This record gives sequence, structure tokens and C-alpha cells, in this order.
Amino acid sequence: MSKKRVFTDGLIFNNPTFVQVIGMCPTLAVTSSATNGFGMGLATTAVLIGSNMVVSMLRKIIPDEIRIPAFVVVIATFVTIIEMLMQAYVTPLYEALGIFLPLIVVNCIILARAESFAFKDTVFNSAIDGLGNGIGFTLALTVLGIIRELLGAGSVFGKTVMWSSFEPISIMTQAPGGFLILGLTLALFGSLTSKKNNA
Repeated sequence: MSKKRVFTDGLIFNNPTFVQVIGMCPTLAVTSSATNGFGMGLATTAVLIGSNMVVSMLRKIIPDEIRIPAFVVVIATFVTIIEMLMQAYVTPLYEALGIFLPLIVVNCIILARAESFAFKDTVFNSAIDGLGNGIGFTLALTVLGIIRELLGAGSVFGKTVMWSSFEPISIMTQAPGGFLILGLTLALFGSLTSKKNNA
């Protein structure tokens, strides 16, 4: 697989959110605002790239029998680093993401990429794979966050963009709104990609 295909695979063709439909817990929980979605996406991307590279470096050393616990230790190390950096430099975002930040450790997107790609490929390709999947995840969370925040609060990234008489649909920033917007975006993404593939 070419490096371009490795990157675009996670970004579009096998997007973790819109195609594989994995990592749904943070997707639904933190996308009540665009800032939260973007922040969670960037944190996950950093962990994906770092853990993919380290797993690839150690792939000939880690015994096959204990590879999953080894992956979790590597991922947990990067999550701890990211969590400490966010707590120090972007405290409001750190507090907004809450428990979902440390739960990146068990995010099935990261474990899946470590198992299915990084443990079998080169360091450079693993970094590209992490970057592609991370950006794909970040874009998905940001798009969901923008839509939910716009409809639920009349703002985007905290800036009011709707007219003064706009009545926010408050359910959009709650769990039911998250499921509704996710379902609609999944259908739209699936429709667009299928049309492109059939063209």
C-alpha cells in the first residue's frame, strides 16, 4: 500500500467514525461543542501517532502472547503525557473533556491501529497511518461538534453566529441530539462516498 493510500485510508475510505463506526463513546460524549470535539481529536491524534511509532519500533521485541497488554502500556504512557500537557496549558479544555481524556487509553481506534497496522509495518508508515486516522477522527468530531453547537447554542467555537431571534434547539447539545446528528452524518458520508466509488 502506498504512503498516500495509507494516509487517505484512515482519513476517508476507512474513517474511524463515519466508516468503521468505532470510538463512539467519546464521539457522542464530547461533541456537544466544536472546541471539545476538536480538542479530543487532536489529543487522540497525538496518542495515535506516538503509540503507532513506538509499537512499530518494538514489534520484533514484544512477544505475541502479551502484545495487547504491551500496547495498553505504550498507549497509557502517551495519554498520561498528553493529559499532563493539557492540564498545564489548556486547563479549560482539559476540564471540559473530563474522564474521556484518560479513557483514550482504551479507545478501540488506537488499539485497532496498533494491532492491525503498527505491529506489522514500518515506523514511518505507522506514523502516516496514525496521522491519517487521527485527522479523520478529528474532522469527524469537529464536524459533529460544529453542527450540534450551531443548532443547540447558535454558536461555533464559542462565537455566536446565528441571528438574535434564533431559538436554540437545546436537545442537540444533549445525548439524543448526538445520536441524531451522528446518524444523519453517517448516512450523508455513506451516500457521498458510495456515489464517488460508483462514478
